[in-house]
Amino acid sequence: MNVTLDQSKDESVRKIARVGMFAKGVVYVILGVLTAMYAFGSGGEKAGKSSALEFIYQQPFGKILLGILAAGLICYVIWRFIQAFRDPEDKGDDKGGIASRIGYAASGVLYGVFAYEAIRMLLTSGSSGSGGGSQKETIVDVLLGQPFGQILVGIVAVVFFGKAAYQIYRSVSGKYAKKINDSELDYRVKDILRKAGFVGYIARGIVISIIGYFFLRAAIEANPNEAGGTQQAFDFIQSSSTWGTILLGIIAIGLACYGVFMFVKARYRVLPSSI
Repeated sequence: MNVTLDQSKDESVRKIARVGMFAKGVVYVILGVLTAMYAFGSGGEKAGKSSALEFIYQQPFGKILLGILAAGLICYVIWRFIQAFRDPEDKGDDKGGIASRIGYAASGVLYGVFAYEAIRMLLTSGSSGSGGGSQKETIVDVLLGQPFGQILVGIVAVVFFGKAAYQIYRSVSGKYAKKINDSELDYRVKDILRKAGFVGYIARGIVISIIGYFFLRAAIEANPNEAGGTQQAFDFIQSSSTWGTILLGIIAIGLACYGVFMFVKARYRVLPSSI
């Protein structure tokens, strides 16, 4: 009986993980497509994660759709904390394992804030309130108020830089494609998804590294206003050179590709048999 209950619990956690990954994919597809449309003059907007929530809310049955997405994001937060504290994928307690698990916990916190924003929008009739950048400014403000606050914010910046480097490493090394290669998908579909993952991970690595730079700047200057999120990273990219808008469009397409890859990951990723 206990074995059956444990298996049922493990299967429930795997379902939570898959729902969470799918919800994350939805967000990235929407913000990537909206920002790419803006960059290439086809409407849209420079969309951070909060803008993606607003877009969903404004659609027919938007409140229902946003509620479903909020539930999915909560699932993702739960899965991230399970990865961080229960270590079902056996990352271990060495330096590399601890770094991975800290990254999972940090991701859980950030997506927890994002899920809260979705719920807040539902309760305030879609009012956008603070954007993604302001959410991160609030986090930095809280951290700076603690003993050794600047060091804490600096540690968060290092976590972002590490996450960015790992995203690019996964792309260049091809590690992201293992689950695709092991699947029974048509070879042409596999090829498209491998390309989507390659571009998506690099694009995400670039955006995360810029957010890390914002946090580092906030730590050095002890100023939460220096922190920023995805939308502020898009502003930074666009203003980086005369070709900034085109670069923004390319990176936005990459983020949409990452979202598509998350759909595949949600469906085909092999999750631990015991969680």
